[in-house]
Amino acid sequence: MSKIMRLPSRLLRRNRFAHKGDFGHVFILAGSTRFSGAAALCSNAAIRSGAGLVTLGIPKGINSGIIKIKPKEVMTLPLPETKDGSLSLPAFALIQKFAKNADVLAIGPGLTQDKSTQTLICKVIAVILKPMVIDADGLNALVNHLDILRKTKNDRRATILTPHPGEMAKLLKINVKQVQGDRKNIARKFAKKHKITLVLKGHNTVVADSLGKVFVNKTGNPGMATAGSGDVLTGMIAAFLGQGLNAFEASIYGVYLHGLAGDLAAGEKTQNCLIASDIIDWIPEATKASS
Repeated sequence: MSKIMRLPSRLLRRNRFAHKGDFGHVFILAGSTRFSGAAALCSNAAIRSGAGLVTLGIPKGINSGIIKIKPKEVMTLPLPETKDGSLSLPAFALIQKFAKNADVLAIGPGLTQDKSTQTLICKVIAVILKPMVIDADGLNALVNHLDILRKTKNDRRATILTPHPGEMAKLLKINVKQVQGDRKNIARKFAKKHKITLVLKGHNTVVADSLGKVFVNKTGNPGMATAGSGDVLTGMIAAFLGQGLNAFEASIYGVYLHGLAGDLAAGEKTQNCLIASDIIDWIPEATKASS
């Protein structure tokens, strides 16, 4: 197993007079009729990683179904949907209003590439000035629209993108082989150019920020290359942002703990049998090992 990294005290020690509002309200926009599991995994990871409150913004048509599979502690906000069961552009007004009460947004898991949904995503990223983790279909919405990142006002405290190599290649309009051949430099240049923190996932995940800092993660294993693993990471990073870490810190501790939980889970389940929910189940043990 990789060398243990100690988590910051902010993630480990709580004042006896603390209340749930002290640990961040994470607002997650995720899910669709076909991909409700992505929303459940992301919200479960966020609440398990210490977020004080988690609200899941989902298409209204899947609300009754998601209640059966999400953690009991996660709240839902049913939103207008397209005819195919994904979030629609008319949802923006409700999202904007609700986001005023949130500390962090996570956007992307399972949202689909429906045209109305993708337009909504771009509007949320451009207009709502909250710390934000953008993944999956949130990244797909930014293809050909990366200028949104550079035009966003500086009063947003943090923006984190979490692409896998294929998504990174789409954003840059290059091939995956080029991405994999120069991971650190590509991550560093992209983060600096767009003034964001980038988490380039994969073997030895690379985290780069807008100031040129780079971290290469050493935890994790091939068993984590499974559906939903990225949704779990998004929820974890969002939770750490909500607990007061800056974008770079939230990202490096997120990928480290995600990988360590995966390593511990694989020790029990084997790499072949590992699934994303196993990673969530092992977050507490990974946290104890890093405290």
